Amino acid sequence: MKRILPLALLLLVAAGAAWWYGLPEKLGWLPEARREFVLYGNVDIRQVSLGFRVSGRLSELHVDEGDVVKSGTVLAKLDAAPYEFAVRSGEANAAALRATLDKLKAGPRPTEIAQARAAYDESLADLENANLAYDRARQLRPQGTISEASLDQATAARAMAAARSDSAGEALKLLQEGSRVEDIAAADAQVKAAEASLASARTSLADTELRAPNDGVILSRVRENGAIVSPADTVFVLSLTKPVWVRSYIAEPDLGRLHPSMKVSVASDTAPDKPYEGTIGFISPVAEFTPKSVETPELRTDLVYRLRIVIDQPGPDLRQGMPVTVRLPTPAAGGQ
Repeated sequence: MKRILPLALLLLVAAGAAWWYGLPEKLGWLPEARREFVLYGNVDIRQVSLGFRVSGRLSELHVDEGDVVKSGTVLAKLDAAPYEFAVRSGEANAAALRATLDKLKAGPRPTEIAQARAAYDESLADLENANLAYDRARQLRPQGTISEASLDQATAARAMAAARSDSAGEALKLLQEGSRVEDIAAADAQVKAAEASLASARTSLADTELRAPNDGVILSRVRENGAIVSPADTVFVLSLTKPVWVRSYIAEPDLGRLHPSMKVSVASDTAPDKPYEGTIGFISPVAEFTPKSVETPELRTDLVYRLRIVIDQPGPDLRQGMPVTVRLPTPAAGGQ
């Protein structure tokens, strides 16, 4: 009896320790609802091939492979001289057309109207003289004092003077009415077209600077100074550091355990005791066959759904392509 009691106490302590360290869960003794749910995945590799939107000659390269850059950092520059000339030409053309539009809107100057009125008055005087000459010729012709040809000349001169008077009068009216609405509209359209061309030239000039679209690390430097590049050429390859996404997969029977915005724990093999908090941001609505990169005990022929998990505050130890372990809260843990 004395030997049985210590043995019973020893077995009781061993059972308590096993329970404390999760032996029942490892051996499958716990109910399915209370077991920890674990997925495996990899930190997404997200790269951007960077190039210019315009063609030209590389004049400056400011970064090299391995450099850490911030969003907006100038990485490289093209020779901007041709684009600067295009901007100056566009500015001059737009200014000329704008001046023409302002001239049409302002209409004729007072001095121009006064000049036209003086020309009209002069034409009226000429017409009056032509009328007097015609009247004299018409009276003298029956007496035979002048020839028929002289009367014809006086008649023609009167008609010419009347036409010149009418033309001067219409020219004066045209100046007094000002510019036509259609002419102003056409000039305004030309100004807008010139301003659009100028904006395009300025955009092209700004595009001679290549800037980082996001925080990241330069993986590759593809071109060197002096190279002629086109919009299709890659100059740098940038590895994005933020946001950090984890790609994982879940089997179809377990799909109901997850939902978007659900909080999970993500740990790397380097620091399994220092997990990061993540959020399920995307669950694919389309099933697919298990990819070879997924580590899962299920058969390869099983259908799975792709997940995207966003790490809220990633650390420097989470690198692209790194395998990670994703732990989801169990129903029992979520209820505590």
